[in-house]
Amino acid sequence: MSRLRTRTRPPVTLALPALLAVAFLLLPLIGILTRTQWGDLAEHLTSPGVVEALRLSLLVSAWALGLSLLLGVPLAWLLARVEFRGKAFVRSLVLLPMVLPPTVGGVALLLGFGRRGLLGPWLEDAFGITLPFHTSGAVVAATFVAMPFLVISLEGALGGLKPSYEETAASLGAAPVRVFFTVTLPMVAPGLIAGAALTWARALGEFGATITFAGNLPGTTQTLPLQVYLLLQDRPEAATSVSLLLLAIAMGVLIALRGRWTGTPAVRKAPRSLPAAAEDAPAEQSGGPWEDAGPAVPAGGRWPLHAEVTGFNRLTLDAGPGTTIAVVGENGAGKTTLLRALLGLTPRAHAALRLGDTDVTALPPHRRQVAWVPQDGALFPHLSALANTAYGLRARRVPRAEARREAQAWLDRLGVGHLAQRRPGQLSGGQAQRVALARALAARPRLLLLDEPLAALDQTTRAHVRHTLRSHLAGFGGVCLIVTHDPVEAVSLADRVLVLADGRTLQDAPPSEVARHPRSPWVARMLGRNAWPGTASAEGLALAGGGRLVVAEALPEGARALAIIAPEAVSVHRERPGGSPRNVWPGTVREVTAVGSRLRVLVGSAEAPDLVAEITPEAAAELGVADGAAVWTSVKATEVTLVRL
Repeated sequence: MSRLRTRTRPPVTLALPALLAVAFLLLPLIGILTRTQWGDLAEHLTSPGVVEALRLSLLVSAWALGLSLLLGVPLAWLLARVEFRGKAFVRSLVLLPMVLPPTVGGVALLLGFGRRGLLGPWLEDAFGITLPFHTSGAVVAATFVAMPFLVISLEGALGGLKPSYEETAASLGAAPVRVFFTVTLPMVAPGLIAGAALTWARALGEFGATITFAGNLPGTTQTLPLQVYLLLQDRPEAATSVSLLLLAIAMGVLIALRGRWTGTPAVRKAPRSLPAAAEDAPAEQSGGPWEDAGPAVPAGGRWPLHAEVTGFNRLTLDAGPGTTIAVVGENGAGKTTLLRALLGLTPRAHAALRLGDTDVTALPPHRRQVAWVPQDGALFPHLSALANTAYGLRARRVPRAEARREAQAWLDRLGVGHLAQRRPGQLSGGQAQRVALARALAARPRLLLLDEPLAALDQTTRAHVRHTLRSHLAGFGGVCLIVTHDPVEAVSLADRVLVLADGRTLQDAPPSEVARHPRSPWVARMLGRNAWPGTASAEGLALAGGGRLVVAEALPEGARALAIIAPEAVSVHRERPGGSPRNVWPGTVREVTAVGSRLRVLVGSAEAPDLVAEITPEAAAELGVADGAAVWTSVKATEVTLVRL
């Protein structure tokens, strides 16, 4: 089925100037095409002077590209990833050659690197290097004007890359240099290729800085643009032919890039499954400067946790080996900040962290042996599921065959072993999350941090993965922290529930205790209960929003408390009820939702906070419960639990 596109006719006041701009840019090119003597084109382009100039141009532009890659790639990474004083000034230096007149750039190079420049005499005396009027000078001039294209293009690509990929790689044990070569560069490859192509094309066409700094010596510094300049004086027809060649090269580069230099990614189809040897090559490399120097991490062990967190989060956390802690709280409570502080990845909070007998506070993230699964999974898109899962093991110098075998076993346990050769782009959201979980578990961590690891899974898959995770955590010798908004996960997976509010510990207790006596309205509602804050009075509880609540067991007068009312303890009536209920309010049905085989009814009242009741479908039909219906609700005093705050 074809996709229909809506075409909008542009206003004439914009279309006419735009067409004039296109004509203005196109007319000179048409001039070259119409004035080219096509019959003599081959003769002009194969003349000895042109061939020699072309050879020299290719040599100079290749060296300029190499120098730009060597110097420009680290500079682009610095500008994109590191905050430092003078960053705006450094970026201005990068852009300066792009706006500076080329001849002025040549003069600046002479005064910097010439025989009478700042650095030239030292280069000549110490190394015998003379740059002006030498081929090396042409390379320096071309690099000076062309390298900014690489830096700007790559910086934009790095700026669009989510840091979570690099942070996750570090949490799996990869050293920063290894992360750069195996994760960062492969993921920004389109931007790098685009910048390199533009850099080469600009170096190939450089004229002003070259002739000013390196001169115009045939066979030494006379590149193709300089050859055009000379031919214009004696053989303008040949100059036109050579200009056509340079024009064709430049247009070929721009067309091949298809707009990638603008930062707009090209639309590509998802790759087909590749053989394992080709697919996970970056992760399978060993040795080299990016190899982590630490020894292989053995499986097993017992690692209790002690952490003192300061900054936005202020809390002390102690847990024995094998403890699983569910971290819950409202948005902005500091849950993710806590995890990132334990990883050493955020300036907002600092964690003095001890795992077992080892104080890892001063260690960088890749040496802490703390594995992390972020909310989006952060699977490396250029690696297969198997290579992703083996990444942490290989970063910790586990032998290749063992790493692949263990990674496959973890994928099998999580039900995605048959997808081992697929890339993340070929996986569904649930499949990708399971691979991310397998990758963290396979890394043999001492502390496992999971940020809503099951959120992307459907209910059936979530139950399966929850069972697998629970089985692993039962034998895990470290501590696991799970950020979750799912009460089932908190109850079924965790030994303790840590409730955060504004970065502080509001409650730290077993799930059963938190379920019976939640100290946060948000947690109570997450558990499906009504939670009304108030102040204890002689008659029960004076509600914060107005009204009162009669309770069976009162607290000391003036004490701040939270009233917890289970939805099934709320009765719904068509008429005002009589009898024993002490708490009765009129209200209006605002919403009816199905929860399993029962219905949850949200009732709003002017005399009390919103109240959720849970009734059967049969009772709802008998009462005529529907949106907007007038009802009465009642709660017995004995059904109210007060939690002192």
